[in-house]
Amino acid sequence: MNKKISMNAKKRVYIETSIISYLTSLPSRNLLVAAWQSLTTEWWDKRRNDFELFASELVLEEASRGDPLASKRRIKVLDGIPFLKLTDSAIYLSQKLISKGALPSKASDDALHISLAAVHKVDYLLTWNCKHIDNAENKPLVRAIIISEEYHFPEICTPNELLGGDLNEE
Repeated sequence: MNKKISMNAKKRVYIETSIISYLTSLPSRNLLVAAWQSLTTEWWDKRRNDFELFASELVLEEASRGDPLASKRRIKVLDGIPFLKLTDSAIYLSQKLISKGALPSKASDDALHISLAAVHKVDYLLTWNCKHIDNAENKPLVRAIIISEEYHFPEICTPNELLGGDLNEE
């Protein structure tokens, strides 16, 4: 018997570590960083409840690094967010992304974030990591590898892109 998917089902979002960092960091005097902090807070306050959120043990491990007070703030935000399981498939796919040149070997954690979202069929991977994860030049190769391995390619985006908008706006 086929299960019908509800049209009202919430889309799934994987929250990568940079989101947690921008959400909890002290206000920056750098204009770009301050803007990203503001957009992250706006998305968190206005849109996060519209989605089913996920993180991972990798996010927790990365969030635990650094200054103990900042780390405590980051970890607190993760409380209550379910973690995607690290599977052999996710590890395999992350290694494939690196071996095929979609990401450099030094970005193995970033490849794993992408792979976790793909293997678990998450709709969106939310990140501010535009160097390796949300990189417009690399995304076509990342997409091609994930699809060739027969996994779901998550839409990789920033909070700004996932703020939504009123379709009736002019």
